[in-house]
Formats: sequence, structure tokens, C-alpha cells
Amino acid sequence: MWVILGVIAIVATFINLYMYKAGKDYKLAMAMGLSFTALTLCAEYSLVSRWVKVEDWAALSDVVPGMERALWFLTIVSILLNIAPILLELKGKK
Repeated sequence: MWVILGVIAIVATFINLYMYKAGKDYKLAMAMGLSFTALTLCAEYSLVSRWVKVEDWAALSDVVPGMERALWFLTIVSILLNIAPILLELKGKK
């Protein structure tokens, strides 16, 4: 599930950037990109929670360390890309 939500977040982010470039209202796409990023994180946390409940320590020790770095990186990139149009608008108004 987290993969699907992550792909939707990426697509929404690119729609956000495209709409900004095209001069259209991008704020809904920005909200969708950030929202699906949050849902991706929640889905990943739910997966880890299930592994803890069934005591699948092998899955936890194999996946969690790498996923932690990936989720931090991708979340920061998502935030920066989604707020880039707002920052560019503010810069353009000065």
C-alpha cells in the first residue's frame, strides 16, 4: 500500500510543478502531494507495526534501517519540491 501511495505522491508533486510552470493554480496539487506523502509515511509505519505484532524481527532488522534513511530523504525532497512554487512566487514578488 505504501508503494501505491508513494507513487501517487510523486505524481501529484510533478503535477504541482507542471501547473506552476503552466501558470495555473497549483495549490490543490501541492496539498495532494504533501497529503499523499504523509499517507505514505503512515502506511509504512503500519507495516512496521504489523511486523512488531507478529514478532518478525528478521523483517524489521532487514528493512527498517534502510527504509528510515529513504523515508527521511524522500519526505524532505517531497516537502521542498511541493513548496518550491510558493518560494518562487515570493522571490518573484520582491
